[in-house]
Amino acid sequence: MASVAEPFPVSYIGGRYLIFDVDTIAHARREHNICGVFIGTIPNLSQQNVFLGIPLELMAEEARVLVEGGHAYIVDDVTLHKKGFLEMSREDRMKYLRDMDQQGMEVARGMKQAAEDRTEKALKEKGLDRILQERKLKKLEQTTVESEAGAGSLFDSAPSTPTVASSPAPETILEPHYITPTTSHPPLPVPDPASALSLPEVPRQYPLFRYLHSKGYFSMPGIRFGCHYSVYPGDPLRFHSHFLAAGLDWDEEFDLLDLVVGGGRLGTGVKKAYLIGGEAPSKIGSVEDKQASAGERVESVRAFSMEWAGF
Repeated sequence: MASVAEPFPVSYIGGRYLIFDVDTIAHARREHNICGVFIGTIPNLSQQNVFLGIPLELMAEEARVLVEGGHAYIVDDVTLHKKGFLEMSREDRMKYLRDMDQQGMEVARGMKQAAEDRTEKALKEKGLDRILQERKLKKLEQTTVESEAGAGSLFDSAPSTPTVASSPAPETILEPHYITPTTSHPPLPVPDPASALSLPEVPRQYPLFRYLHSKGYFSMPGIRFGCHYSVYPGDPLRFHSHFLAAGLDWDEEFDLLDLVVGGGRLGTGVKKAYLIGGEAPSKIGSVEDKQASAGERVESVRAFSMEWAGF
């Protein structure tokens, strides 16, 4: 896997924060506990929506915490693409198309070789090595005849008899595999961080998200559990979520019945604790808040967890 330089760009398209590069997605998950949600269709499984692929959509909170940490920056993807393709020369476009054709042929050769390897393995498992040897011998004889015919034509003074050109055997025709790039870099240059947009707008529960993220937790959308975030102690591929988290204002009043009926019932059914948290009002929007470091802002958040016994 290729290394990823920081800060890396996050595309802002239609009000969404997206990452299209596979290496960047893996880097954000491994190094910064950012999971996001895949929203793209898998090309060879387009008739289902259970397993999805790139791009990866980030919550505004995830994009914000990456930018505040200096790991990423937000770019206006639409504007950059319009400007980049309008300024691209014809030579650059043709070079890019040739590169795509070359990559397509390499992929096609690899797929053909993989198919031949599978066939060879299947024949060996069935004890049909003789058929395999006959195929290899036939291919070798055909190559030898073609090379001898080419060498003889160099020294043959007599005019050769016109013959009808024979087309290559169907199995020798190799069609290029059509490549669909997931990113525009190349041919477009990587966006300049100087052209980055301002910090993403985040909902009021962002302080709780930032607090949990600073403690090493992974957070994903919690709408199916009736909360803001589903919180995991490690990568969601390895762990079940431990908390159903809801962000509240510091002095916000809430109905305990909602917690019992919603969080209590769901928390008991799926064996998760319900967590609420908020940020101290004296810090929000003040001069000290703007001048404070990320660590100081995190310490202004308090969280409480509740767990019901099964019944």
